[in-house]
Amino acid sequence: MIIQPSSRLNTVQEYYFSQKLAEIREMIAEGKPVLNLGIGNPDGMPAPEVISALQESAVQEEMHGYQSYAGIPELKKAIVDWNHWAYGIDLNPEKEVLPLIGSKEGITHISLAFLDEGDEVLVPELAYPAYAAVANMVKAKVISYPLVEENDYQPDWQFLEQLDFSRVKLLWLNYPHMPTGAAAKQDTFERLVALARSKQFLLCHDNPYSMILPQSEPLSLLSIGGAKDVVIELNSLSKSFNMAGWRIGWVAGREDYIKTILKVKSNVDSGQFKPMMLAATEALKLRESWFSQLNEKYQERRKQVWTLLDKIGCTYDREQQGLFVWAKIPEDYSKSTDLVDQLLYDKNIFITPGSIFGKKGEQFVRVSLCNRQSVLEEAISRV
Repeated sequence: MIIQPSSRLNTVQEYYFSQKLAEIREMIAEGKPVLNLGIGNPDGMPAPEVISALQESAVQEEMHGYQSYAGIPELKKAIVDWNHWAYGIDLNPEKEVLPLIGSKEGITHISLAFLDEGDEVLVPELAYPAYAAVANMVKAKVISYPLVEENDYQPDWQFLEQLDFSRVKLLWLNYPHMPTGAAAKQDTFERLVALARSKQFLLCHDNPYSMILPQSEPLSLLSIGGAKDVVIELNSLSKSFNMAGWRIGWVAGREDYIKTILKVKSNVDSGQFKPMMLAATEALKLRESWFSQLNEKYQERRKQVWTLLDKIGCTYDREQQGLFVWAKIPEDYSKSTDLVDQLLYDKNIFITPGSIFGKKGEQFVRVSLCNRQSVLEEAISRV
């Protein structure tokens, strides 16, 4: 290069899956039959009415121009209606929801909108790597807050209650939790909202897994009393609607928070393709029947993943939620990457090392449910 990259890139590495998938593609090109059990990439189709809506609208002449930065009214109303059905929360479609090109985009927009250099951001010690990566890129200071494994990976309240919040602007949370599958708990949400109101910081809840294998009624952080003053919530069609590649999500919250995020978004993209937004509107009309069928499939796959992990010698909690199984590695291995590499190079099976989600994940691995039963059977037979 004739110029140097930005110094902000010194704070981040290329996303782990970007690197590992490149290696897996090379192995497959060499003729090695690698089974990728690592990524939460749903392999099913969206509902037929979703595909039909895309096809029917895409051939209409007026559909191909620029759209509103804030999304079309039909989609925003569908987001509001679905949130009311799923979580019992009421939102204003024009003021309190903002469609996004996937919720991962929202993590960047939120960080750019609210963080200045030197601000502090609280991130769970086991978390989606993007929370810390984007905070680092905007030169905020990341503080890792502990989760208590013995208490189903809920926050360590003693740590939070003793923390100096004078420079804290945001706290990221994600329940049902990825990667551990820990459930959302009413008490946890209530305590966090009370803490945020007391200490005056913003809770950013990433909520894409609430409809996948729930142990109880799905829960939104916005359903807690007084939450709108201190909460914004991300959600997505990727996991629950088999639409990961469509890149459609949203952020919900109080009008002033949404307007602030829109200031960033409107300078970064020019809206989404209208036929995709109309198809997403149809997806958000899906109710019990869709999710029952989806979860029946994942329940069967989870049983096979348990069998696979049993054969590997891992231990795990059967009460996990979401698209993955989080499991502790056998004592024979000092770290998760040793087991992952052995499976990849000896058995041509890829699973995710827990260490990519934080230091506390060093003794864990994560296995995805986003593979057909025949693929999981083949993995079991290889082990």
